[in-house]
Amino acid sequence: MLEGRRIVLGVSGGIAAYKAVEVCRRLVDEGAHVIPVLSEGALRFVGRTTFDALGSEKAHTSLWDDEHPIPHTHLGQTADLVLVAPATARVIGTYAAGISDDLLTNILLATRAPVILCPAMHTEMWEHPAVQDNLRTLQARGVHVVAPESGRLAGGDVGAGRLAEPAAILATVERVLAEPDLAGLRVLVTAGGTREPIDPVRFLSNRSSGKQGHALAGVAAQRGAKVTLVTTTDRPVGPGIEIVRVQTAAEMEHAVLSRSDACDVVVMAAAVADFRPVGAAGRKIKKDAGVPEIVLEPTTDILAALGSRKHPGQTVVGFAAETDDVVANARGKLDRKGADLIVANDVSAPDAGFEHDTNAVVIVSPSATIPVALRDKRAIAHAVLDAVIETRRAV
Repeated sequence: MLEGRRIVLGVSGGIAAYKAVEVCRRLVDEGAHVIPVLSEGALRFVGRTTFDALGSEKAHTSLWDDEHPIPHTHLGQTADLVLVAPATARVIGTYAAGISDDLLTNILLATRAPVILCPAMHTEMWEHPAVQDNLRTLQARGVHVVAPESGRLAGGDVGAGRLAEPAAILATVERVLAEPDLAGLRVLVTAGGTREPIDPVRFLSNRSSGKQGHALAGVAAQRGAKVTLVTTTDRPVGPGIEIVRVQTAAEMEHAVLSRSDACDVVVMAAAVADFRPVGAAGRKIKKDAGVPEIVLEPTTDILAALGSRKHPGQTVVGFAAETDDVVANARGKLDRKGADLIVANDVSAPDAGFEHDTNAVVIVSPSATIPVALRDKRAIAHAVLDAVIETRRAV
């Protein structure tokens, strides 16, 4: 799969730079043409001679003493992929801010090839809000991130931030460089929690942040699909995604059902309200007027409507936020709604579900139950879309 592919291997200045030696060797063994680019910091941890020997050409280390007069443009334009392993907090931050202060960051800004970042740093740095915000910004722009693992770190500490193993990095490289497996498919994704007005100030809603739905839309687009995202949030959206912003369940119903017939895959990741107030007040309800009587009515079950009108060749995916009997409830929902897959999760579990950046789910089909352990929501999105592809192949 990697035969003849030009891969710029960026190595930045962290103790995990020694693992980049193994990554370089494995890429070359797979047939890739590997161009090592070492930052000044990287040279404090690993030697240029090592990469000269293992890479497909001599390592590049500077804008100013390279054989090519414009090395960053040349390397960025000719690369099939740019891989940064390890990616330090500095590289992540400068890349997110659009700052080019060395050869590696210049290449990152000059390339239109896919980019994979493999962060590695101490736990406190990895968990810092600035680092996480920068990664979210880059992911929204289409950058792939191989999340670090938990384990023993430099200095003897144990925690998250350890560079992913070379095998995991190579697997991501192969997946990113593979032919887009969703190319030619039109995918509709919903995200966020609906808001059902009580009066002009108050509304009924839920804790959905839209993170999982937005991750699904972004990953589907990266894998070649033509994506429409119907969302209640103002979260950033990657390039090439048609976005439709809604607020209420009725607005989402119209947006989804008016577009679903033209789609090959519909993924209902949004948390749509089951009930809404009957006749929202036109003015703010005053506290001194006493406790208001709020009468609720059911909203349309959009997933069930999709299941009942599903056309041949269409795949419908629902989500189920549960607090107990997750698999049993998901399987019941699968049968009732006419969906092809239900993605269920226990929202009471630590670090999973609403508002978190991570999730753990069970993907339920008529013939299988696939548990997906806790991981970032983009990895969950890949697992869901993998299940969609397998479902479509089985038809």
